[in-house]
Amino acid sequence: MSQSPHPALRTDFARALGIDLPILGFTHSTEVAAAITRAGGLGVYGIAHDEPDQVPVKLTELRQQTGDGPTAADMMIPAGMPEGETLESVRARLPDEHRRFVEDLRRRYEVPESSHRTFFNSVLRTPEYFEGQLQGLLASDVALVAFGVGLTADAVTRLREAGKLVGALVGHPRHVERYVDVELDFLVAQGSEAGAHTGTIGTMVLVPEIVQRSGDIPVLAAGGIGHGSQIAAALAMGAQGVWLGTAWLTTVEHSHGDHATGPRLQQKLLAAGSGDTAITRGSSGKPQRQVRSGWTEEWAAPDAPTPLPMPYQHALVGDLMTAISEHEVEPLLGSPAGQGVVWSRRIEPVADVVNRLVAVANEALDRLTPPNFEPPATR
Repeated sequence: MSQSPHPALRTDFARALGIDLPILGFTHSTEVAAAITRAGGLGVYGIAHDEPDQVPVKLTELRQQTGDGPTAADMMIPAGMPEGETLESVRARLPDEHRRFVEDLRRRYEVPESSHRTFFNSVLRTPEYFEGQLQGLLASDVALVAFGVGLTADAVTRLREAGKLVGALVGHPRHVERYVDVELDFLVAQGSEAGAHTGTIGTMVLVPEIVQRSGDIPVLAAGGIGHGSQIAAALAMGAQGVWLGTAWLTTVEHSHGDHATGPRLQQKLLAAGSGDTAITRGSSGKPQRQVRSGWTEEWAAPDAPTPLPMPYQHALVGDLMTAISEHEVEPLLGSPAGQGVVWSRRIEPVADVVNRLVAVANEALDRLTPPNFEPPATR
């Protein structure tokens, strides 16, 4: 870390984690997560796409790349997932209308068949799948676990008993009320500007409301954050730090590994502005913010069928999504991305992103507290 952080960045939450900066970075890349931690923040590795037997493997990779620093992971336990089902049994019952629509997309955009086995075309989200992932986390040395979508009180209890800090992403004040009886160590208030699964309330409104409702529970701010001044704003709203995801998609480290951002997708992300994202249910069945593409437009068309709920939509489109990514079919090529994609303008190392965030946050915090500032006298 080449930038000395402003004293205001030394938050209680950061000190509790043993990190220099209150910057948590979500990613599906172990290399990116490790680089964020080495740069002074905390990389949070998302295990959503890892089958249970791969979770220990990935977390071992993360530890090897991180060195002695803390490690963290993100998982999801959405409600209503089918029990006792397989991907094949679910696919056999998919509506004909939806099948025809997907095959028409494949034909019109001339998408070749996929040759790779990926999470999207080979896995069905079930309670058994999530339990297997949880077992991998319980056996690991990760210091912090965040739930991105859903949670269970039992999972939280087991993780906390294993000595891990446990938190959840919330996109609406009602989520805080829903978790009031669940002992969480922190919350991430994620505004609608965020990439991937997201809600409808903007970050500037949501964060102070969640801070107000959370009591003594630390809150991190998320949603469209990719500029250092937004870190200063998050602290001013009462947050103890920030949670970033989109900022890492165009880093050098994200060009490698299983979840690498391909060159065509990188260029699409680099060219995107804050207005070039769209919400779609067409990928997972839940509202997800992505960089705008033919995929988001096709699923928003008046003649498109209503996307199926999770995990049935995923079962419907998994093969096509895999093929689009594998062959970089440019018109349909997309990625979860927040409105903060506007701040990603070049391919650069994670450390450079972190240094720039800190430098601009320092400037913003200095403007708020000039060196010769004297508070007005009280009467």
